[in-house]
Amino acid sequence: MNAVDLSSLRCLVVDDNSHMRRIVRMLLHGYGIREVIEAEDGASGLEMFQSNVPDFVVVDWAMPIFNGLELTRMLRNVDSSTNPYVPIIMITGHSDKKKVMEARDAGVTEFICKPLSAKALYQRIVMSVVSPRPFVRTKTFFGPDRRRFDSPAYKGEERRALVEEDLIAADNNDHAISI
Repeated sequence: MNAVDLSSLRCLVVDDNSHMRRIVRMLLHGYGIREVIEAEDGASGLEMFQSNVPDFVVVDWAMPIFNGLELTRMLRNVDSSTNPYVPIIMITGHSDKKKVMEARDAGVTEFICKPLSAKALYQRIVMSVVSPRPFVRTKTFFGPDRRRFDSPAYKGEERRALVEEDLIAADNNDHAISI
């Protein structure tokens, strides 16, 4: 399973459940990741993020102080975040479509429903860190492009219509595109 060397990555795990943090930490160590920073709530997670600048974040949805969605929105804030492009992997028991869409719309990069599997976490890390999607910025959203890939075989109409007043100039970061 460990075809990609992840040993140089630094991860922040934010979860109020100490057992879940331990499970995630053990999995990350199993993938070769040695630097794992932990936080037990959204507020301490934000503080750890700003001071440690991790390569990716694993976050739970339901936590005290700031929940995972609120933390994600803070991490995606281009005006105050040390790295608004950081990959964010949400692990949660909330699996209904509305919750998944809410997480996506907050800027979550990848979503995993509990129970957590080692393979699912590894795949999400590799997808989000090794092959990141470009970022999109509009007046109402900043985060990873919701489309996984551009298919050259696709001949239909684009589902997203561009509206001129929604356009925002792109950052100088090569991960961002504007629509």
